[in-house]
Amino acid sequence: MRTVLLVNPAAANGAAARVAGSVAHRLRAASGQLRVKVAGTADATTGFALRAVADGADVVAVLGGDGSAHAALQACAGTGTALAVIPAGTGNDLASSLDLPAHPLAAAEVVATALRERRRRRMDLGRVSGGGWFATVLCAGFDSAVNERANALRWPRGPRRYDLAILLELARLRARPLVVDSADGRLELDATLVAVGNTGWYGGGIPICPDADPTDGWFDLTVVGRASRSALVRILPRLRGGHHVDHPAVTTLRARSVHLGGQNGWVAYADGERQARLPLTVRCEPGALTVVV
Repeated sequence: MRTVLLVNPAAANGAAARVAGSVAHRLRAASGQLRVKVAGTADATTGFALRAVADGADVVAVLGGDGSAHAALQACAGTGTALAVIPAGTGNDLASSLDLPAHPLAAAEVVATALRERRRRRMDLGRVSGGGWFATVLCAGFDSAVNERANALRWPRGPRRYDLAILLELARLRARPLVVDSADGRLELDATLVAVGNTGWYGGGIPICPDADPTDGWFDLTVVGRASRSALVRILPRLRGGHHVDHPAVTTLRARSVHLGGQNGWVAYADGERQARLPLTVRCEPGALTVVV
């Protein structure tokens, strides 16, 4: 079995680089043929992954965070090459959705076992019209502003970086016009955020779309309407438990394809990576990615 391991040495402030040798040892023993590539940027990760797919690799394994996984799946989506995720980043939401352990060495053991047993799973992906693929959640509004803020922070590390970014962005909170078009009709409202979930989690473990299932061929959408800062502060503690969906300011719906628009100037993020300004269309592509787990 031909496996290519892509390592982002900067992930989690160098944590990926420190465990790369041990991870490679585990994967090599399980797959037999392993090549290791150091990919310090998203473009490098996508480039190495594209080359691996073109060369007929059976598996592309990524040691890094959601950004590295997002870059690699641009090459693996819709192909016969499977993606293996070994979490070593800030959020690791895709790894969480695959029920992988949080520690990279423990996750590498799970992946190695799956390689030996040739276990595979198909999962849906989202695709941005005219753009790329995403595995977890596409968001816009307050949550995308939080993403931009979190990416600019150097402290604290891990999921708490997102918590701090939320508090900082609350001061700038303002509802904007949002239009959501799907096969079920049109939703128009003043909103603070919209999240399109292929999986449930984003932002380092926040279940923004708690019922999302990446194998059912549907997106789960969460829309937060006009809410004051004090109301949003009351909603925030409910996020970690997924109970925010019961709040009267929150609307949930399901769609296979959705168009997001409105005069809001929002920038969409997917898998924690900047995409494009609204308006945009996203669609769910059932079974578009094979994962090793």
